Amino acid sequence: MNKQLKTLTLSAMFLALGLVLPFFTGQIPQIGSMLLPMHLPVFLCGLICGWQYGAAVGFIVPLLRSVLFGMPPLFPTATSMAFELMTYGLVVGLLYSRSRWQCIRALYRCLLLAMLAGRAVWGVVQAVLLGLTGSALTLQVFMASAFLNAIPGIIIQLILIPTVMVALNRTGLVPFRQAKKPAGETR
Repeated sequence: MNKQLKTLTLSAMFLALGLVLPFFTGQIPQIGSMLLPMHLPVFLCGLICGWQYGAAVGFIVPLLRSVLFGMPPLFPTATSMAFELMTYGLVVGLLYSRSRWQCIRALYRCLLLAMLAGRAVWGVVQAVLLGLTGSALTLQVFMASAFLNAIPGIIIQLILIPTVMVALNRTGLVPFRQAKKPAGETR
């Protein structure tokens, strides 16, 4: 199969998963903000398909979901989530593809950095959007929304994403990559 066609097909599958997974949280925003179901397919898309596709899927999923199903609300939630998820897909895909080794350690490092970057972007966008309405995003609200309330989802991501990547490595579908040794090096 053509590599680009395969990547587009996988990206479409991750987009569809991003639309469907939140139904498992019962469309209840409090549960969704704890379990973060849209984040999983975006991270996997960035890791498997590349940063460009991960960023595109991450940006589209919350906006499309808002338009199709009314959840999350378009302003400010889905809009700020679009930038957050775009950052997740972009950062995790870019860092992982540029890692010298693609292994569990690199995967965790890339995931953690992407999670921090995405949450920072979410905070900035949320502050700007709320500022337009005359509201403010306090540091306490940011910390609670971005980190404390999201602990269950973060734990799920840190367990499930590496598990999926290890399974894909074992099947040979998405193998981990080792750094190539320079010519003449025996070790």
